[in-house]
Parts: sequence; C-alpha cells; structure tokens
Amino acid sequence: MQTMNKSKLKFTRLNNRTKGILFILVSALSFALMSACIKIVGPLPIFQKVFFRNLISLFIATALVLKHKSSFVGKPENRKYLILRAVLGTAGIIFNFYAIEQLVLSDATMLNKLSPLFVILFSYLFLKEHINRNQIVAITIAFLGALLILKPSFNSDMIPGISGILGALSAGAGYTCLRILKTEPYYRTVFAFSAVSCAIVLPFAIYFYLPMTSFQFLTLMLAGVFATITQFSLTLAYSFAPAREISIFDYSNIIFSAIISYFLFYELPDILSIIGYFVIFGASLYMFLYQKNNTSSKTS
Repeated sequence: MQTMNKSKLKFTRLNNRTKGILFILVSALSFALMSACIKIVGPLPIFQKVFFRNLISLFIATALVLKHKSSFVGKPENRKYLILRAVLGTAGIIFNFYAIEQLVLSDATMLNKLSPLFVILFSYLFLKEHINRNQIVAITIAFLGALLILKPSFNSDMIPGISGILGALSAGAGYTCLRILKTEPYYRTVFAFSAVSCAIVLPFAIYFYLPMTSFQFLTLMLAGVFATITQFSLTLAYSFAPAREISIFDYSNIIFSAIISYFLFYELPDILSIIGYFVIFGASLYMFLYQKNNTSSKTS
C-alpha cells in the first residue's frame, strides 16, 4: 500500500504534458496488443471478433454512466452524431480487423494511422474548416507512403491494403463526428459507440458464428480489455494535454506492433513498407510541428 501511495504521489507531481504522453503511450501499446490478440485468435468471422471486442467496453461504459447518474442517450441535438460516429467507427473496425488478419501487423497499423489525415479532409468537407497548402502537401505525401505499403498490383493481393485504408477513412470520419460531440462526456460517447456497434454486428455474429475454443474466447476477451484501455487512455491523454503537443507520440504504436509482429508471428515488413512508414510518419510529423507552431504564433 505504501509503495502504491508513493507511485501515486510521483505521478501527481508530473506536469500535465508528461501525463498526457504517458497515457498516449499506454494507449498505443494497448492498441498494438489488441491487434495482436485479433490476429492470434485465428480464422473466426470478423463480426464475431468485433462483437466481443466491443462487449467489454460496453460493460465498463455502462457502469460509468450509472456511476455518474447520467443519461444513456445523450443530448437530443447530439444523438444523430453519436449514432453516426458509432456506425462509422464500427465500419472502421471491420475493415481494420480484415487488414490485421491479412497483412503484416505493422503494415496494418501504419495504414490505420492515416486516419488523422482523413480528419483534416472531412473537417474541410463537412465542418467547413479551412485547409491550407501545407496540409494538402502532407496528405499527398502520406498517401504516396501508403502506396509503398500497398505495392499496387491491381489484383486481389491489394484487397487487404485497400481494407486498411478504408478502415482509416471510416475511423477518420468517426473522429470528425467527435469534434461535434465535445459537449458529451467521454463515458457516454464510449457507451453509445459500444452499444450501437454491438447491436449492428450481433445479427451477423450470430449468423456466421463459429464455435470457439477456451483459448480463442479468452483471447477475444483480452482484446476487449486492451481495446477498452486504449479508448480510455486516449481520452485521458487528451484531457491532460492538447493534441498539438502529444498526438505524435501515438505513432509509437508502429514500434510496438513491429516488435510484437516479430516475436509472435515471425513477421517483418519489407523494405518498401519500411520506407512507407518513414514517409507517412514524416508527413504526420510535419503536420504536427506545423499545427503546433501555427497555434503558438496565434496565442503569442
């Protein structure tokens, strides 16, 4: 108990930016472990995997809503966006899980990291936010990096890579909805996402259901635990520090995924994929620094 109190005291002494970085690193590691669980579990139907992945989040989010004595359905003006965010997020998970099954884990993870760039595009198209030349250049370069990972062959070999990009696109659209839902508490947003997602995939999970071994069931439950840690850690990270200061640390996910991929699946990305990683990361780092400097100049 004394050791726990000392650790808690040390954590409270950290500045908010450091706390944000620590939580985003926890989120990145949890996401990599969740992806590894989905890959380890083997050839189960994707809908079955998605259902169990979200089931743990649903239980925890329900408990938090009850604890805070809050509404389950959200504010009337936000309900359609809560549902839309859940539908888009569910599509993103389905596409991402297919990519995880078929690709090297770090390749699937890096394609998923295109989602922040899609947020820029969707914010411009639907929220009428300004998009400038620097952002257009960064997005273009990032997609060139994605092509290095995809290695276009114009046959069925491209389907997993395209699925990875569609997953990032859907996730980016879902994250854009979150920008509208700033007034909703995080636990209600997580509850709406988990509940709607489970409701969407449940009929398909039942129809395509395959019996699971104890190992597969426990692995899927563990995937749900890691997914829940990812969601809440990311939420806490951005509650301590703004995205412009810590978002780049989410790319540590690629390092975690590459290490896990090597030791668990004996997979390594090829040289073109590695170059693609650096291109996408470089474009994202450029945007991160640009937005940070642009915000600093406005506030100074």
